[in-house]
Amino acid sequence: MILVTTGTNEQPFDRLVRAAAQLAEGEDAFVQYGASSEPHGPGEWVDFLDFDALAERMRAARVVVCHAGVGSIMLARRCGHRPVVMPRRFELGEAVDDHQLHLARRLHKAGLVTLVESDHELAVATAGPGDVASAALANRPITRGR
Repeated sequence: MILVTTGTNEQPFDRLVRAAAQLAEGEDAFVQYGASSEPHGPGEWVDFLDFDALAERMRAARVVVCHAGVGSIMLARRCGHRPVVMPRRFELGEAVDDHQLHLARRLHKAGLVTLVESDHELAVATAGPGDVASAALANRPITRGR
């Protein structure tokens, strides 16, 4: 199962939701779409989910896709995943600034997330038989200077 979460941000993230609908066509999917108003695709779609229910779904997922919110990234890693991260972009009206882009690039460079910036990159990063990293890597601590 592919799990996609847009977090609890009040701004829509329609770009990720549209991409999630495409991913869901080939595999079971669970999508937490938040404030987005895009039409839903195959699989199970919910606007918001409480923390424990989201964590349970993440643990069961083959791969986790999320926005570059710190809470979403930390939860995915805590659940044993190296998340595939599509940051919200200021220029596209998805965030108040590009803090998610900067964070995602830094965490990608440190080997803690897989950064994707397009639908194509997302499809490539989520394809395959297993998660994009082992649980051991997912539990590697974030250190200063990386």
